[in-house]
Amino acid sequence: MKKLNIVKVGGNIIESEDDLNAFLDAFAKIAGPKILIHGGGKAANHLADRLGLEVKMTQGRRITDAETLEVITMVYGGKVSKNIVAGLQSRACNAIGLSGADGNTILSVLRPVREVDFGFVGDVIEVNAKTIDKLINAEITPVFCAITHDGKGQLLNTNADTIACEVARAMSKKYEVTLNYCFEKAGVLQDISDENSVIKEIDKEAYAKLIKNGTIADGMLPKLHNCFYALDGGVQQVRLGKPSMLSEAETNYTTLHL
Repeated sequence: MKKLNIVKVGGNIIESEDDLNAFLDAFAKIAGPKILIHGGGKAANHLADRLGLEVKMTQGRRITDAETLEVITMVYGGKVSKNIVAGLQSRACNAIGLSGADGNTILSVLRPVREVDFGFVGDVIEVNAKTIDKLINAEITPVFCAITHDGKGQLLNTNADTIACEVARAMSKKYEVTLNYCFEKAGVLQDISDENSVIKEIDKEAYAKLIKNGTIADGMLPKLHNCFYALDGGVQQVRLGKPSMLSEAETNYTTLHL
């Protein structure tokens, strides 16, 4: 099977011009087919603040009312997406910016109201791998923002880590997929204050122990859940670390496997 790299880039990297440029340099140099997924939450918060809109969060997740959805669409699908695509074009990486509505690539359903009403937030139910594959075969790199749709005309805010996981699972039917989560840390750390304490490999047994002893907690819990869900769905390998891990010379990152 042909190899495919799927990369999700974190918001802290997007926020820093220097870090974003370093990431785009590394991503553009990846040989072979690749897909990029990004969010842009902090940029959305900045615009919301300038517009006088309250940013509502619960359980670390954004409450997406109608006004917030407008801001997210402008920022994720507009400013952030087009800046990334333009940056890739300047690095000879032919890319196209997409939401899940474009090409009907990612279909979601509105998250049901249980303890919390998250508003216009979508849970992915289908990824159109055939359309994505057509872009890849045309040597065009898809760049997905964290917006999906419900097939009935409604855009939905969707967690970028989850989109990366679902796209990776769908594409693993045809490709040998490596899913890379690039963020500001060197990987999963044994000690959050020590960048040199990277846990190099984690399997399901080790994962359970790290949750039990509190090493994996807070925001890392949903991220690692997505990682193992991707592996369960046929993804070959999942890696977490700084953008430098996209270089074959880098060895300091976390690899997850079953």
